[in-house]
Amino acid sequence: MLSSLEEHGSATHAPGAGEMVETLPALLDRAAARFGARPALWFLGRRWRYRDVAATVDRLAAGLQRLGVGPGVKVGLCLPNTPYSVMFFFAVLKAGGVVVNYNPLYVAREIAAQMADSGTTIMVVADLARILAPVLEAGATRVILCPMRGILPPLKALALYTLRRREIATPRDQRIIPFAALLDDAGRGGAGVPAPVSLARDDLAVLQYTGGTTGVPKGAMLSHGNLLACMRQTLACAPEVALGEERVLAVLPLFHVIGMTVLMNCSLAIGAEIILLPRFSIDEVLRTIKQTRPTIFPAVPTIVTAVLAATPTRRAKDLASIRLWTGGGAAFPAELCDRLAALTGRRFVEAYGLSETSGASVSNTTFAPIKTGSVGRAVIDTIIEIRDPDHPERILGADEKGEICIRGPQVTMGYWNRPEESARAFIDGAFRTGDIGYLDADGYLFIVDRLKDLIIAGGYNIYPRVIEEALHRHPKVLEAMVIGVPDAYRGEAPRAYVVLRPGEKLNAEELLAFLAGEVSKIEMPRDIVFRDSLPKTAIGKLSKKDLRAMECASAAR
Repeated sequence: MLSSLEEHGSATHAPGAGEMVETLPALLDRAAARFGARPALWFLGRRWRYRDVAATVDRLAAGLQRLGVGPGVKVGLCLPNTPYSVMFFFAVLKAGGVVVNYNPLYVAREIAAQMADSGTTIMVVADLARILAPVLEAGATRVILCPMRGILPPLKALALYTLRRREIATPRDQRIIPFAALLDDAGRGGAGVPAPVSLARDDLAVLQYTGGTTGVPKGAMLSHGNLLACMRQTLACAPEVALGEERVLAVLPLFHVIGMTVLMNCSLAIGAEIILLPRFSIDEVLRTIKQTRPTIFPAVPTIVTAVLAATPTRRAKDLASIRLWTGGGAAFPAELCDRLAALTGRRFVEAYGLSETSGASVSNTTFAPIKTGSVGRAVIDTIIEIRDPDHPERILGADEKGEICIRGPQVTMGYWNRPEESARAFIDGAFRTGDIGYLDADGYLFIVDRLKDLIIAGGYNIYPRVIEEALHRHPKVLEAMVIGVPDAYRGEAPRAYVVLRPGEKLNAEELLAFLAGEVSKIEMPRDIVFRDSLPKTAIGKLSKKDLRAMECASAAR
C-alpha cells in the first residue's frame, strides 16, 4: 500500500521555511536578515543574537578556507551541544566543505574508523580532554580547539577551569589550532568575509554515519536539498508555530539527524531561540525549563519518562510553557503518551524517520487526529510503500505487514564509497528502511519492529515491540527491552529486561502472570531479567545492540 500525507489534505507550506532558499548557508543568512536582533542561541545562561551568530559564521568560514577547506573537503564536528556546534556546522558549509558528524563519546578506535572511511582531515572539538585525546590519537592533521571558557557565564567558567581543570585539554600539539587563532587569522585575511562558493541543492552537505540495517557504520550522503526538504516537511506538520517567538529545548544532540534537522535547521527557519544543553541531566533539564520557558520540546521516550517521573502532579505548571512535545527515534509507548497528556494536557506528536531520510518522513501533526500506536502519515512530497520482505517487488495492501520503504526529496543519495550497499538499500527507487510495519485504510503507519529485531521461535515470528508495549502497561514498569536469545527447543526465545519505577517491587512470577493476559503464549518471554538501568544510545534511545553485546560478553565468560 502507498500513502502520502498530501492525499489527506495536510498543510503544504511551513511558516518561514523559505521556499526560495536552496542551500543551508542561505538559510542562516536569511534568518539573520529577518531575525537579526532576536536571540538565536542560549547556552547555560549566555545568549547570542542571530546577527552575531551569522557574523561569527562568516569569520569562521573565512578561517576554514585559509586552512584549505573548500568543495569536497571533509570537516569533522566532534562536539557536545554548544554554540560552537551550530556555528561550525554552517561555517564548514559556507566555506564549501562537507560536515561529518561525530559522537564525542566515541572512543579512539571508532573515531579513527569514521575518519578513515569519510576522509576527514580537519576535526573541530571542545577543549575537553576526553574528546581531544582520541581525535589526536586517530591521526587528525588539524584540530580546531574550542574553549568552553569562551561560551560559559563567568562563574561557571571559573568553576570548570578551577575545580575540574583535569578535564580541560591543553593545546600542546602543533596540529592544534585554538578557536581564537582561527578567528584572528580570518580577520587578517580579509575582514572575516569568506570567498564566495558556488553551492547547489544537490551538492553533498553532510555525511551522517549510521549503522543502518546492517549494523556496520556507513556515511549516509545528505545533500543541501535533502536537509532543506526535511526541514520544510517537518515544519508543515505544525503550521501554528509562531515566527520569531518559539524557544526550542535542545537536549537531543545536534550530531544526530533529529537534532540537526528538528532542533537546528527548523529552529533557524522560524527564528526560534535554541536552548542548548550539552548533556541530558534531569535536574539540569527541569531547571532550564523553569528558567527559559521553552515552547517546543523534541525528545525521545526515555527523556519524557524521566521528566514525568521527576514532575509530580502538583508541579505540572512547571511544564506549562511547552506547547509542543515532539520527537521520535524509538517506539513511544501508548501508556507514556497517556501519562504526558494527563499531566500536561498535551499529546506527544510522534514522528518516524532515519538518518538516511534526513529526519522524519512520517509524522503525526498538530492539526489531524492521532491514532494510538501510529507514528502518523507520510509528510508532504513523500510516499510510503509497504513491500513484501520475501518478494520486495510486491507492494502490499492495507493492514498487511511488510518492509517500510520511502520515496521523497529528503531521501539520501546513497552511502559514501559503498555503491553495492547503496544499490541494495533501494528497491525501484524507494529506500528500504529495514523496519516492519503496515498502513491502515487512512494511511496511518504502524511500526511493528525492526527486521533484524524479529525473533523466530519454533517457526513463529515474534515482534519484540508487542511484548515491550505490554510490559509498559504494568504500572510498576519504567523501561523494558526484549531481545531474542538461543533456545534449545524453539531455536530462539524472547527474553525481557525490565527497569522498575523508583521504590517499586515486583518479581518475575508476578510480571509473567500480568503478561499472560496481554500477549499470546507464543510471545511470552522465556524469562525476565530485572536491572537498575538499560543501555542507551547518545540520544537516549534504548540500545538493543549494546544489550546484545553485553549478553554475548556475559555468555562467553
